[in-house]
Amino acid sequence: MTTQAQSPGAQKPPAAAPSTTAPFPGLSTLEPPFVAEARKLLSELAKQLPTTVTGLERQMMIGDVLARMDEGDKQRLRSLMNFFLSRMLSLAASDIDMGGYGSQGTIWYRVYGSKKPDKTMGQYAPDEMSYLIQSILGERQRTFLYENRNLDFSHMLYLEGGDFRRFRADAYFDLDQLALNMRAINNSVRPYKSLELHQNITRVLSLAGTKEGLCLVTGITGSGKSSTLDSIIDANNHAVDAHIVIIASPIEYVHSSDRCIIRHREVGRDVLSFKDGAVQALRQDPDIIMLGELRDPETIMTALEITDSGHKVFSTLHTASAVESIDRIIGETPPVEQERVRNRLADTLRVVMSQKLVPSLDGKRMLAKEVMLGTPSVRAAIKNNNTGEIYQMISEGLDQGMITMEQDLKRLYLSKRISLENAVNYSNNKRRMQQLLQVSPTEG
Repeated sequence: MTTQAQSPGAQKPPAAAPSTTAPFPGLSTLEPPFVAEARKLLSELAKQLPTTVTGLERQMMIGDVLARMDEGDKQRLRSLMNFFLSRMLSLAASDIDMGGYGSQGTIWYRVYGSKKPDKTMGQYAPDEMSYLIQSILGERQRTFLYENRNLDFSHMLYLEGGDFRRFRADAYFDLDQLALNMRAINNSVRPYKSLELHQNITRVLSLAGTKEGLCLVTGITGSGKSSTLDSIIDANNHAVDAHIVIIASPIEYVHSSDRCIIRHREVGRDVLSFKDGAVQALRQDPDIIMLGELRDPETIMTALEITDSGHKVFSTLHTASAVESIDRIIGETPPVEQERVRNRLADTLRVVMSQKLVPSLDGKRMLAKEVMLGTPSVRAAIKNNNTGEIYQMISEGLDQGMITMEQDLKRLYLSKRISLENAVNYSNNKRRMQQLLQVSPTEG
């Protein structure tokens, strides 16, 4: 279930003072008044909790206190959360983590792939963090969290000048304590050209080139799948006259309709499930349907069915390669259905792009990708259950726009954008990577 958090007001963070201390620059020694007030309030609230109540009951007790709290105190707590998020933006961090046993009372940030604690943000007791995390949730969200021990939701931070930033959030339990991760959602879409895709791939991803078929963007958590999908959707939005329906949990980047009318349906907020959203979309006259994730057999079967109906479908999987993506889709379905799914997948699959974010030589991260086209030979391999042959087909399909992860990592290494060590470490097939690196730059 995904829901929208209450939208708190923003507080301007203090200016960061210059510092050479790693990993984070220090803050001013003068703590802003609203931070001191919020910390004092948290301390007082935590002291009121009885030591005899533990676990879920303790979290529910915290929720009851927050439900009775006046708006002024609620705003103080939200202002502290906004202070942490503003710090996150100033660091260009992708994620913030807090609460739970694992955080040890410290705020953690992930900056260019590395997650480290920021001691400048203070130390907090577990109950104080639980109060802070629950303070940005509504009552229905808290109830869902208590029942399921997990809650996906979106959160909005309002900035000065009318600007805002959105965050994808996940609240969960860690040894009876409440923990939270938030990921910053970009306010702008990555330019499609920066994906560096072959014109054949662009043609298949564009509604102007192909009107139907299943296109997948895959990778581990944090590999930029959502950003890539947003780039593809944005490219279509400015190139064709159509209707796009986005079903996600939660909605991340919010597109502004241009040549396309774009509908955003958040699971748990605007629609009950991915399956319901997909089925309902068929009655809404769409040209493109984007499903945030193929996370279960039911959603996979639904995606294949709506693709069969002649629509263009984009989605994601948590897999590291094109072959693994195909095997995962087939393996997730019941054995009695697998032959039928294999045939349907072969007929509908158009593109699989598996990606990773690799540390670059400039200290940031670089997109590395494996791209597979649904060519006749690839479709035959899927139908005949010979997916082991597909990797070789991809490696020999450079002229068609296909490329293996190892070939792309070699390209990035030779263009001096990533190190040799990372080229090897981030490859799926270490032996093949070493073979590629032994040939001359004009080969392989």
